[in-house]
Amino acid sequence: MSNLFNLDGPVLQFMNKIVYSVYLNILWFICCIPVVTAGASTAALFYVTLKLSRNEEGNITKAFFHSFRANLKEATKIWLILLSLGVILGVDGYVLYHMRFENVFWTLCTAVFCVAAIAYAIVLMYIFPLLARFDNTIGAMFKNALFIGVRFLFCTILMAVIYFVMLLVIVRFFTPAVIFGEGLCALLCSYLLSNVLALCQEKTEDHADTAPELQ
Repeated sequence: MSNLFNLDGPVLQFMNKIVYSVYLNILWFICCIPVVTAGASTAALFYVTLKLSRNEEGNITKAFFHSFRANLKEATKIWLILLSLGVILGVDGYVLYHMRFENVFWTLCTAVFCVAAIAYAIVLMYIFPLLARFDNTIGAMFKNALFIGVRFLFCTILMAVIYFVMLLVIVRFFTPAVIFGEGLCALLCSYLLSNVLALCQEKTEDHADTAPELQ
C-alpha cells in the first residue's frame, strides 16, 4: 500500500500529470487567443497529453510548441471548417427551436439536425487527437474521426461525459475549476484514447498504402 504513495508510485505520478495538465491548459488558452489558432493549440495539447498517458513526458513546453508549429496549417483549416459548420448548426438549431410546428416536416428536420449535431460533436472530440498522432488529408481526418467515434462508442460517451462534467462543475459549482479546464479533459480523454489510437496504429501498419502515417 505504501508503494502507491512513494515518489515513483502511480498516485504521485498521476498527481504530477494533473499539475502538468494545469500548465498545459494555460498554454492552450494563451495559444487559442487569436481564435484562428485554436485548432493548432488543441492538437498540440493532445500531442502532449497522449505522451503523458504513455508516460513519455519529456520537455512539455518544447513538445507543445513543436506540435503547434508542425500542425498549424492543417489544424487551422480544420478548425475554420468546424467553426463554420458550428455556426451553421447553431443557426439551424435556433431557427428550429423558435419555429416549432407539430407536423412531419418539422419533426424530420429536427431529427436530421440532431443526427448532424451528434456527428459534429463526435468529429470535434476526435479530429484533433487524430491530427496530433497521424498524418493524413483533411477529408480523411474528418471521415476517420467520425468512423472511430462511432466504432468506439463507449469511449466516445465517456469522453462526452468528461467534457460535460467539467463544464457543469465550472458553470454551476466551482468556477475556479476553469484552471483545469481543457487541459484536464484532454489528459483524461487521452487515457481513454491511448488504446484506441494504438489499434489505429496497428491498422496503419497492416494497411500502409491507405491508412494515415504516424507523425
